[in-house]
Amino acid sequence: MSHGPDRMGGPPWAFLSRPPQRRWPDAAFHHGARILLLVVVALVITALFPAERRAPRVSRYTLGMVAAEDILAEFAFAIPKSEEELERDRREAVALVPPTFDHEPQVADSVRVRLERFFAELERAVSASQRGSDSVRAVLDRYGVPASESQVALLSGRDGRQLLSRSTLRSVMEILPHGAVNATDAELITTDRVAVRDRGEERLVPRDSVVTVRDFYRQASRLLPASAPPDLVELQRLVLIRFFAPTYVLEAAATEADWRAARASVPTVTGYVLQGEAIIKAHEQIGERELERLNAYQRELERRGLVREAGVDVGWLAGHGLLMLLVLAVFGLHVFFFRPDIYGNFRWVLLFALLTLAYAAAASLIAHRGYRAELIPIAFVSLAVAMLWDGRISLIFSLVLGILVGAQTPFFDFPALATTITGGAAAALSVRVVRRRAQAWVFSAMITAAYAAVILALALILKRPVTEMLWSCLFGAISATGSAMLAMGFMPVFEWFTRITTDQTLLEWADPNRSLLKRLALEAPGTYAHTINVANLAESATNVIGGNGLLARVGVYYHDIGKVLRPQYFVENQPLGRNPHDKLKPATSAAIVREHVVEGLNLAREAKLPAALAAFIAEHHGTQPISFFYERAQEEGEDAINPQDFAYPGPKPQTKETAIAMLADSVESAARVLQDPTSERIHALVDRIVDDRIASGQLDRAPLTLAEIARIKAQFVKVIAGMHHQRLDYPTTQDLTESPAPAEAVS
Repeated sequence: MSHGPDRMGGPPWAFLSRPPQRRWPDAAFHHGARILLLVVVALVITALFPAERRAPRVSRYTLGMVAAEDILAEFAFAIPKSEEELERDRREAVALVPPTFDHEPQVADSVRVRLERFFAELERAVSASQRGSDSVRAVLDRYGVPASESQVALLSGRDGRQLLSRSTLRSVMEILPHGAVNATDAELITTDRVAVRDRGEERLVPRDSVVTVRDFYRQASRLLPASAPPDLVELQRLVLIRFFAPTYVLEAAATEADWRAARASVPTVTGYVLQGEAIIKAHEQIGERELERLNAYQRELERRGLVREAGVDVGWLAGHGLLMLLVLAVFGLHVFFFRPDIYGNFRWVLLFALLTLAYAAAASLIAHRGYRAELIPIAFVSLAVAMLWDGRISLIFSLVLGILVGAQTPFFDFPALATTITGGAAAALSVRVVRRRAQAWVFSAMITAAYAAVILALALILKRPVTEMLWSCLFGAISATGSAMLAMGFMPVFEWFTRITTDQTLLEWADPNRSLLKRLALEAPGTYAHTINVANLAESATNVIGGNGLLARVGVYYHDIGKVLRPQYFVENQPLGRNPHDKLKPATSAAIVREHVVEGLNLAREAKLPAALAAFIAEHHGTQPISFFYERAQEEGEDAINPQDFAYPGPKPQTKETAIAMLADSVESAARVLQDPTSERIHALVDRIVDDRIASGQLDRAPLTLAEIARIKAQFVKVIAGMHHQRLDYPTTQDLTESPAPAEAVS
């Protein structure tokens, strides 16, 4: 609950009323400025939530995160393998393809012929030379067979040559024809079988039946007698190495073709996701498999153009901007039809726009960072509006803002919408409970409780885990506390900008330790007592008609503050029998009485009293005549009497609260000198004073209805009757009556 500001360009106590009718140019500018502001806000919000958010932005998820929502496939798509995974599978496929060899058993005959020639030359060399060892060395060197001296000596002897010749030729004829491969081709065999083509036919043979070079050497060594010296065994291996030729020859072209076919047959995808299938469920931890599916979905969204990293989608922008405009227009039309006081003040409208933009910017930042929806500062906006105006407009504003951000893709789910709206509603309604800035922690507690309640309800409905619920409650508490602190911190700025005085500010000015009130109590105690009585009377009457009773009370506290300059000239501060007006001319007395309004405004200005309170100083007498001294001046025959010199400067009351203050001030002053205050006399007194103010036009500018005035008079009678309740008349009681001067002359 709050009180409005003064009119632009008017006196500090004049308040905004319903916007007057305007001529066409003024009306066009008046409404056009507000419509333009509405469009600008809609466009800015559209820019804060770009087009790439129209599809789920799954790329924000990383390994180990917990999904905040269900992500369902909008279309069927494949999950492709990574390059590393695909290459690994292709290598494995190739490894399963047996290489193809051509079986050429005639190679064994060629090897045998060359070996026979080699051994024949060794025989001739030994027979033709007296130094057989030198001749043997020469033959070995010519064939490229390295041998030690001991090995040459073995070959120089007949037994050694014959043993080596028989074992070597036998190994070639018995082992090679069955199939042998060289070392390089043997490394290509990774399967249990190999493909062998023999005389145009292809067959698969066991891997174990294929002889490698190492197998060939090992089997050949077994053909030597066990008593053969090691030099002879090694010499056999050296000779076979020199003359070995494979009888299984790799068919490179056929093998390569088979490998290419195997690589091509490897699927490039690991699986498929059907349309409508859950890619990941809410509140599940994202593992390797889930992340692979999410990344595949993101790539498919980008391929289909549903997630744009750059460029402008004109159609999307137009639709989104129109939606934002329509949502904001709902609130704008509500203000136009039902809150013309807000609509007519451009400062107020501008603050609503700035709060909307700040709220949307914070929500956009939260969405971009992937934070939780509970951190959206809806409570900050709601608290600010509720404290500046009232909880009803704040509640409606919160609902509109909740829908506004809930329409954005990052928050496009019911839990986010429910949490945001509940937090805003709790903030709007909590202002009715909390009346002091020092109780900001109460705001936080109430909003946090609302967050916790809605989070618990959603957790029960959606089967959320306890840890997830606790995290949500924690972020809700952080948002509530931060919003309350920010709202309280910014409130002086908002009050300065809107020229609105909130209830929290009124309570601060109601502190009796304020310098003006302290001075009034010490320097004009009678006026201070009168002020307290009038404040009680005004507050109760204002509350009866649904006005701002707190404003009425605090405003009355300061309405007579100007009397501190000359307190002795007002009857409530005068000792019995002493009235300084008796020695003054009526015009001088009227000027002194009239002066307490002007001086009160000066004191208010020096103390920086809010305009809403300063209005009570100026308006509590309106433009009433100071009739007692005016009539005295006429009786004394003063010449050229100016009625304006015997009237208060005004203006007339322009709000319900200041009008009630005027009536309460007059009624309380008159009731103090009322003899025998019975209920009938009090009722007659109230009727006479109120009717007189109406007849004199003092309430012409106050927005009071006749029904409200009737309730005000009834409340006055009730309160004054309580103030003048019947008391026992003890013998020692003295009849202490006050000056019979009319109330108008001393109040």
